Amino acid sequence: MNYSQTVEYLYSRLPMFTRIGAVAFKKDLHNTIAFCSALNNPQNQYKTIHIGGTNGKGSTSHMLAAILQKADYKTGLYTSPHLKDFRERIRINGKMISKSFVTNFVKQQQPLIEEIEPSFFEVTVAMAFSYFAQEKIDVAIIEVGLGGRLDSTNIIHPDLSIITNISLDHTNMLGNTFAEIAFEKAGIIKQDTPVIIGEHHPETDPVFIQKAKEQNAHITFAEDELLITSAAKKSNFLRLNIQGIKDGTATELSLDLTGNYQRKNIITVLQSVRALRAIGYKIEDKAVYEALKSVKKLTGLQGRWQTLSKNPLIICDTGHNKAGIAEVVQNIQQTPHEQLHMVIGMVKDKDITAVLSLLPQKATYYFCQPDLERALSAKELAEQAASFNLSGKVFHSVATALAEAKSKAKANDLIFVGGSTFVVAETI
Repeated sequence: MNYSQTVEYLYSRLPMFTRIGAVAFKKDLHNTIAFCSALNNPQNQYKTIHIGGTNGKGSTSHMLAAILQKADYKTGLYTSPHLKDFRERIRINGKMISKSFVTNFVKQQQPLIEEIEPSFFEVTVAMAFSYFAQEKIDVAIIEVGLGGRLDSTNIIHPDLSIITNISLDHTNMLGNTFAEIAFEKAGIIKQDTPVIIGEHHPETDPVFIQKAKEQNAHITFAEDELLITSAAKKSNFLRLNIQGIKDGTATELSLDLTGNYQRKNIITVLQSVRALRAIGYKIEDKAVYEALKSVKKLTGLQGRWQTLSKNPLIICDTGHNKAGIAEVVQNIQQTPHEQLHMVIGMVKDKDITAVLSLLPQKATYYFCQPDLERALSAKELAEQAASFNLSGKVFHSVATALAEAKSKAKANDLIFVGGSTFVVAETI
């Protein structure tokens, strides 16, 4: 098999959550343990940092990877899902895994794959761990795929665990309350391993505190340690002043990720840097400042309040659950524009009514559906949206919806594209 045939084999042969949803989710670590054991447990050959949470874990992973890279660590980064290219999931110092490694890994492990019958995600995790070991990296940033306790990534023994926040998402698999979801996310808290929690929440704090106590893990809430005293968007940067609450230290920095929600993530990232320094990582302030100005360039991050073009201004964002869309709406409100055009598509297993209830009524909607099995039909989305006084036309592809929005928008208008990671993937 060549590279394209290999990737198609992975997509078609193995259960893939992003395409078919919950039935692809394996509720135990058996396959991953067996697969990695057959590979001589490559995940134990380098340092790791584990990052989970409902929203923000991707941005946080990329920011921390950029910082470690600038601090001269050979840094692996494992994230999911990808937007355009499968290889986005596995990077070293920002460079995607080689096509030859993907092809050779699958060819060599095909008998094992046929025997174990792992999911797409389980194979991808094992591939990442193996690649990082072969390339002799110093440290890997490992983003949790779904949940935490039973996620395939949760066989590592990290130097630091990070949980960005908790909101209601994937409730059909993780639970219907904040506390139930927090229990799953808390599964990445390990024995004698420090853990950073990004945000306080009255329903989740006790869950994290109890789990940390059971694991003898030192727990820190980032919000207790750092405070943003000012923030402003200037040019293509978010300029921030941050103060240490307990020690009074002041930090001024520029971040090339300009979404308002990055204010929460940056606190988590900076507190994580403090925790890493405390256990021996050599990270100079200069590395932090330089990295945060160039996260997108250093790591290849896309889809986070990303400007696609101007005149009219077109912005996309991968926010797709209630909390994520709330942040998107806030960003829209703070972005100067005349008319608002919303190119929106969703997948079936999201809390669609919660998202629709947040979307601005004073906008023209272009309802569409991404090209995957889990996609909610544009017609059904439009019908549900009508009950929230959201009106517009139905399009059967993202491309046609965006083309129509472009034809209708004037120079000072704003076109927003989102509702699903997969809508963004078809746009960038």
